Amino acid sequence: MMKSPFLWEGTDRKGKKVKGKSMAANEAAVRADLRRQGVVPKRIRKQRKGLFAGGGTITSADISIFSRQLATMLGAGIPLVQAFDIVGAGHENAAMQKLIAAIKADVEGGSSLAESIAKHPLHFDDLFVSLVEAGEQAGALETLLDKIATYKEKTEAIKKKIKKALTYPAAVLVVALVVTTILLIFVIPAFEDLFQGFGADLPTFTRMVIDLSKFVREQGFLIATMMGGSVAAFLYFKKRSRAMRHFLDRMMLKAPVIGPILEKAAISRYARTLSTMFAAGVPLVEALESVAGATGNIVYEIAVLQIRDEVATGQRLQVAMENTNRFPNMVIQMIAVGEESGSLDEMTAKVADFYEEDVDNAVDNLSSLLEPLIMSILGVLVGGLVVAMYLPIFKLGAVV
Repeated sequence: MMKSPFLWEGTDRKGKKVKGKSMAANEAAVRADLRRQGVVPKRIRKQRKGLFAGGGTITSADISIFSRQLATMLGAGIPLVQAFDIVGAGHENAAMQKLIAAIKADVEGGSSLAESIAKHPLHFDDLFVSLVEAGEQAGALETLLDKIATYKEKTEAIKKKIKKALTYPAAVLVVALVVTTILLIFVIPAFEDLFQGFGADLPTFTRMVIDLSKFVREQGFLIATMMGGSVAAFLYFKKRSRAMRHFLDRMMLKAPVIGPILEKAAISRYARTLSTMFAAGVPLVEALESVAGATGNIVYEIAVLQIRDEVATGQRLQVAMENTNRFPNMVIQMIAVGEESGSLDEMTAKVADFYEEDVDNAVDNLSSLLEPLIMSILGVLVGGLVVAMYLPIFKLGAVV
């Protein structure tokens, strides 16, 4: 049964007011879980996804900043609870303040930090929880939080780079579509009225543009409805259908120009996550479970789960990676060196550094390549409509 987030308030065994968030199938399950923890629930309400009461959305960037701030505070010798006070007071996001306050209340109630953040799975994934738990058990929480913060910062940087590569051309093409639609609906009809007085046949290109303008004006609402419905259906099934996401991820990896960038980004996230987990002392098989979900691509997620299964049966990581046919030879050889030398965390970190830099360069080159290409497309669309409208005028001038 699918679980949903619930916000709750109550009192603990000492009569102290506590509050927090739990994932459960229904309110009754939340009450039962709280009673097992010794908490008497006073108020329970279902939380809207992605939002905390009080407004505001918590993004992955907020969690990244929170990780760095907390690591810095603990590194400076500030007690954990006091660090929560300082970090929470400095946040402008009300939702983030409430999240920090909920975690702080749990910690003050005797829960470990790992147990406290595990109650908020929408914002702290299994990887985050596992690393914090490893840090608490090893007595090196500030060190592990620093590794988490570095990991989050690097993965956020890669995400921003990829979004930048995809957003810019999409935005320009949308503007081109809007401008073209405005010309077809409002400008072309004015020229059409002018041409009716010429008493001569119009050029074929001009006739085609006028016919297109009539079609857009007459069927525009239907076209917009179909496009909107198609986009909504696409987003709906993309969110709920793993098979569709698998298909899209596989097609994106095969796409020219963008595909290699996404592949390098997935490999860099794989290497960075594996390095962070292994350096924290998490067993390899257990680490690969979290690494799979961190790759950001279902194709690579399936490949990593295959690696986990093979490693669990005694296969070397190098051989298991080679069997997936998803990793370049250079990556496999560096993993092999890391296994032989006992420095797997260092070698995977070097792989991550290399591919992160490669993604940066590829995105910069892509942006430089796309700018003139997009300008050309924009010029052809708008310029073509303008030329089509002036062709009859040029023809009339030649006759005169």
